[in-house]
Amino acid sequence: MLREGFVRIPSGCAIAAVISREGKRMTGEDIINAMKPMHDRSNGLGGGFAAYGIYPEYKDFYAFHFFFDCRDTRKRCEAFLKERFEVAAGEHIPTRKIEEITDKPIIWRYFVTPLRSVLAEMQLDEKEFVVRTVMTINTEMTGAYVFSSGKNMGTFKAVGFPEDVGRFYRLEEYEAYSWTAHGRYPTNTPGWWGGAHPFTLLDWSIVHNGEISSYDANRRFIEMFGYQCTLQTDTEVITYILDHLIRRQGLTLTEAANVIAAPFWSTIERKSDAYEREKLRYLRTVFPSLLITGPFSVVLGFNGGLMALNDRLKLRSMVVGEKDDRVFIASEEAAIRVMEPNAEHIYAPAGGEPVIVRVEEGAY
Repeated sequence: MLREGFVRIPSGCAIAAVISREGKRMTGEDIINAMKPMHDRSNGLGGGFAAYGIYPEYKDFYAFHFFFDCRDTRKRCEAFLKERFEVAAGEHIPTRKIEEITDKPIIWRYFVTPLRSVLAEMQLDEKEFVVRTVMTINTEMTGAYVFSSGKNMGTFKAVGFPEDVGRFYRLEEYEAYSWTAHGRYPTNTPGWWGGAHPFTLLDWSIVHNGEISSYDANRRFIEMFGYQCTLQTDTEVITYILDHLIRRQGLTLTEAANVIAAPFWSTIERKSDAYEREKLRYLRTVFPSLLITGPFSVVLGFNGGLMALNDRLKLRSMVVGEKDDRVFIASEEAAIRVMEPNAEHIYAPAGGEPVIVRVEEGAY
């Protein structure tokens, strides 16, 4: 008889997150430990973390995290950056050698800000300029991948189990007011360094448990707006969809959630509030190609907050808990109990119900 722990569950990835509403910074030790009881949800082909508030000394600079295949690629990419940005610093991202992590690429970070002259010439705001730069590097510069590009935040990922990835990147040495984590079980795409979660663009980061059956439709639509899905996984498209909806289209987090996990038409028609009913009709009519179908639970990280969201049928597990100023999110309650044994108000959000947590204004 097959026993628990000996059976692999497709799309059984693990997610976890913690945030301090008061902006108190926490080391990465707790979030690393939170992934250990969910070890069997991944298979060692991808693990990663996103952390917010970790670069206060460079908080006004975009932190570009790179994978390079060789030194020459790094030099070419650095020259490209210097044509477009003021580079305040560039350095290896510190790691420790552990036997569980192999085939390590060159891992580097640069702290940059766009040159005003270049922005004026291209007539772009700095966020759009950064997005276009990331897309250019990831599509045209062979052997170079930007896997993190936000301000005062960073993503750390690799091929491996998440608890090993956390030790590899020495995350216990960082402090952040918000952490997200992921252990990957790749189903339809390869396990490789760039394909591990989180997926990021600017300060958005996504960790995802599930499988997107609407990927091709979503990808074809979002690529009409200049986004390029290059990282060989379905989850990447969620990050770009949310950037498009929130940054470019100006939707709120709740409105964006009502696009990607839109209520059924029958649910909309039963709404008693006429304004809410018309708004939901509008969102479903205007953005039909950005409805994400298939099982998913996701956590969106951004500067100053988190949003957790299940698909509308709640086909993937996700629970939320609280203690004092901290909010915890995970695939399993066991992960929350590792971070805070006395966590309270443990509950499972309904399908399509966004859980949005923000840091107090001015606290981070």
